[in-house]
Amino acid sequence: MKDANCIFCKIANGEIPSRTVYEDEQFRVFLDLGPATRGHALVVPKDHYADLFAIPEDVLAKAAQTAQKVGASLKEKLQADGVNIVQNNGAAAGQTVDHFHIHIIPRYKDDGQTIGWKPGELTDAAAEEILGALSAEKK
Repeated sequence: MKDANCIFCKIANGEIPSRTVYEDEQFRVFLDLGPATRGHALVVPKDHYADLFAIPEDVLAKAAQTAQKVGASLKEKLQADGVNIVQNNGAAAGQTVDHFHIHIIPRYKDDGQTIGWKPGELTDAAAEEILGALSAEKK
């Protein structure tokens, strides 16, 4: 299934040119036009899934395997010191295109990028509230 209005559907299915680094029957991996670092690429399924919660488990597993394979290649061939694998869901989490995708971001010593968060504190009260909400969901 494709979404005729989705830019990533169009790129993944070859309707819009991209700088493809890998492609198979289910995925296209292409260089991000606004890269965080040299070699930043996106794993995009050719079928349309809005986010992590819409993609079937088998396709999600293949997406992760594709990110692993391409990430290893980028790390080796671009001589990166590490790799971030990032997947955002919802605007509040940084998702800017409503089509499931995985960022593969090669990292280089002193590249100036940060992918992280300011650590908070897990209080006993907060932990109990969270665990209570999750256990209520299981019933």
